[in-house]
Amino acid sequence: MAARLGTLIIHLARATARRPAVDALLSRAPYPAQVLDAVDGGRADTPAHAPHYPFPLSPGEVGCFQSHRAAWRMIGDVGWDGALILEDDVELSDFFSEACTIAAGHLNCLGYIQFNTRRVTGIPVVKKGAVELLRPPITPLRTSAQLVSRDASLRLLAASDGKIDRPVDTFLQMHWLTGVRVHACSPAGVQDLTTITGGSTISQPRGPWGEALRSLRRHRYRSAIARLSKAAQ
Repeated sequence: MAARLGTLIIHLARATARRPAVDALLSRAPYPAQVLDAVDGGRADTPAHAPHYPFPLSPGEVGCFQSHRAAWRMIGDVGWDGALILEDDVELSDFFSEACTIAAGHLNCLGYIQFNTRRVTGIPVVKKGAVELLRPPITPLRTSAQLVSRDASLRLLAASDGKIDRPVDTFLQMHWLTGVRVHACSPAGVQDLTTITGGSTISQPRGPWGEALRSLRRHRYRSAIARLSKAAQ
C-alpha cells in the first residue's frame, strides 16, 4: 500500500512578502498541502546538550524550532506516514517532483531526507537516474525542505521536548542524540528565495567585531560537531 504523505508549509503570517511563494508551493506540492502557522518567537531553554551552543538564541530561532516541532507533532496527530515539510522561502523546480518521488520510496528506511538549496556531498545510499540519496558525513545546515517519516518525527519530538538550546538545523546534526540520521537528496530541485521574499525573518545585524568573534565561536562549535559526527559514524 502506498504511503500516506502530506505537505506542510511553515509560514509566518506577518511575512506578507512571502505569500506569493506560499501560494506557488501550495499549487506545486506533490502531496495534499496546507499552511502551518509558524510560531512567532519564543524563549530558549537552559543549555541541555553538548557541545554547548556558543550563541544566545533569538526569539525567531526559537520560533523556527517550535514551528518544526509543530510540524513533527502534526504528522503523528493526522496519522500520516510522513510529510514534506517546506519553509516559505523556497521554490520547487520541475525536477523536484522526480527527486521527491524517489526519496519517498525510501522514506520508511531512511526516516529524514533533506532537500538542500546548496550542493551536498556524502556517501551514496541509493542512485536512480540523475538522483542520488546520500548520507553526508556531517548533516548540512538549513531546513528549507525535507521529507520526514512518522517514526523520525516522534524521535525528534522526544529528543527536543523542553530542550531548545540551539537552532533546529544544528539540533538535527546531533544524530547520536536524536536517533535520526539525516540523509540528503541530490540534486534536490529546490531554490532559496530568501533574498527576493524580504530577507530572513530571524537573522540579526552585527558589527564587524561582533561578526569576527561570532566566526571564531562558530568555527570551534562546528569543529566539535565534526568530531562527534565522525565518532558516531
